[in-house]
Amino acid sequence: MDHVNHTGTQSFILAGFTTSGTLRPLAFLGTLCVYLLTLAGNLFIIVLVRADSGLSTPMYFFISVLSFLELWYVSTTVPTLLHTLLHGHLPISSAVCFVQLYVFHSLGMTECYLLGVMALDRYLAICRPLHYHALMSRQVRLRLAGATWVAGFSAALVPPSLIATLPFCLTEVAHYFCDLAPLMRLVCVDTSWHHQVHGAVIGVATGCNFVLILGLYGGILRAVLKLPSAASRAKAFSTCSSHVTVVALFYASAFTVYVGFPGSRPEGADKHVALVYALLTPFLNPIIYALRNKEVKEAIKRISVRIRTILREP
Repeated sequence: MDHVNHTGTQSFILAGFTTSGTLRPLAFLGTLCVYLLTLAGNLFIIVLVRADSGLSTPMYFFISVLSFLELWYVSTTVPTLLHTLLHGHLPISSAVCFVQLYVFHSLGMTECYLLGVMALDRYLAICRPLHYHALMSRQVRLRLAGATWVAGFSAALVPPSLIATLPFCLTEVAHYFCDLAPLMRLVCVDTSWHHQVHGAVIGVATGCNFVLILGLYGGILRAVLKLPSAASRAKAFSTCSSHVTVVALFYASAFTVYVGFPGSRPEGADKHVALVYALLTPFLNPIIYALRNKEVKEAIKRISVRIRTILREP
């Protein structure tokens, strides 16, 4: 890594992945295919929810919001990944680097809050079925969705604001995008206090929402177990299965990366784990919701029939 005068750090270098000449084109094409499929899958969910009246429920409204978020989330980092796979190291200005850090963390925290709201939606649907549509009116769900974005983009102001004030003695980031831990390793002063602040901010966003989700699903479990028939219990559980799967993917990767002191992990390990939460999870989310929900499958059939009918008309 290059040593520089910490008072004049104008740019960083994203190291990316060290792939050989033969593997690099394959890695690029594979990543590009996953990226395009991720965009197509999430766009498909958004269009399907808007086009089919059978999906005009609060649950699918929040699913479409999640898909919209994933479009931006994956597009924040994958273009730089593609560039590093194709050309190797990528110079990036410090301003662009900190903006990428902020946007990435903002979208991540927004998704965290959104998953909590989606758990609340499932709780009200199962535990308060008679009042569900009144409690989750269009106005309420719009406000809840808006609140997740405001909360996410507000909470994420802290880490990039703090790190932007620190002196950097190294410029090569052992990652394919600007993330918190690899940037902190480049700082040439003691950052113990900063780590505590970052951990508190990210811990409150993820930890409190995780506890909220666990509490809501505890209430859901108690309510479902009181249902009279096995069929009704299975139906209730099926409406939650996709959300539980997405929550498990999100928090497993988030806790792996952001819980604990960053220095405890080998340098360069972050970028491998990042492939899971920054690329694989957004790719899997539309598949999980499309394949595990009977309503989505039925909506696809209805849309297909409508398209065939239109094409047959003279």
